[in-house]
Amino acid sequence: MAYARDNIIRLDPYTPGEQPRQGELIKLNTNENPYPTLPAVLEAVATVTAEVLRRYPSPLADDFRATAATVHGLSPNMVIATNGGDELLRLAVTVFCEPRSTAPPGAPAGHGGLGVTDPTYSLYQALARIDDTNVTRVALNEDWSLPADLAERMCQAGCRLVLLVSPHAPCGIGRDIDQLASIAARLQGRAVLLIDEAYVDFADANALALLDASSGLDNVLILRTLSKGYSLAGLRFGYGLGHRDLIAALDKARDSYNTDAVSQVAAVAALRHREDAAHTWQAVRDERTRMDQALRDRGHGVVPSQSNFLLTRPPAEGPAAADVYRSLKQRGVLVRYFDQDRLRDKLRITIGTPPQNDALLAALDRIYNQR
Repeated sequence: MAYARDNIIRLDPYTPGEQPRQGELIKLNTNENPYPTLPAVLEAVATVTAEVLRRYPSPLADDFRATAATVHGLSPNMVIATNGGDELLRLAVTVFCEPRSTAPPGAPAGHGGLGVTDPTYSLYQALARIDDTNVTRVALNEDWSLPADLAERMCQAGCRLVLLVSPHAPCGIGRDIDQLASIAARLQGRAVLLIDEAYVDFADANALALLDASSGLDNVLILRTLSKGYSLAGLRFGYGLGHRDLIAALDKARDSYNTDAVSQVAAVAALRHREDAAHTWQAVRDERTRMDQALRDRGHGVVPSQSNFLLTRPPAEGPAAADVYRSLKQRGVLVRYFDQDRLRDKLRITIGTPPQNDALLAALDRIYNQR
């Protein structure tokens, strides 16, 4: 007998990028920062004593919330600490969306549900399916830009939560803050706009201004994570920024001790030394520029990126993207291939260190010269 709910049995779970155990592989497939964790973070972790571990951690991660509030010019009640950015996404779906079973007769197809672009981070839809809430998908324009009527379509569908990534995953394009402000204003009173800024440390701009009281907006949440910019993907620490009423609602639904004592200490140290981390962000940006041109020189189409990865289409006269992915893997280089619409002819390549990027380019040259 199957004991799980029907929607869980039918669920296609999120598929993460490969995490191989072989240390000799060059791993450019999961958008990790290629540079080491800050020494200050490691030093902070080393101060955690047995007595600290014996006790429960701060339920609200008070020190971290105060630190993040200072860094971002907010108040602590506008910050929530989460177990990775993914927990914030899960909380948002649970708190703001409604199960499909609650839809009244004649309700729009997306009643009470989640609104996303297509394509986007695939975890979003998996989280909605877990909560058995409706999902409304709006296709991006051919140039990966947002449709002008995005907000109207989300409202017409009856969405309660809209998730937008900026810089976008998987293409890397950053969203214009004026456009985000316009979307939030049109959704206000009807839906929450969550802007996923997981990759913002590598971008030229962010959406923090939308949280200023002068914006007049009360429906904006911003996701941040330490996984990418701070080289702490293994720590699983993220946080949300937003109107105090939104944060208070999320706080009601989070686990009682959702972040541990070690991660809280490390996260505080990371934000306090963000100027040091910024050196790695600039190094990634510099390599991103170099790799963009190097791939174009090899006949690739490349989407202009504000992130720590490039979405690229291999030359039409060469092997297909899936074949390039497999050939690179055979040569010890991992990149990401998505077997889905609009992405089957493309590869997503994380920006690595200069030697790692050179190895990738050399492997591509060997693959293309075989034909």
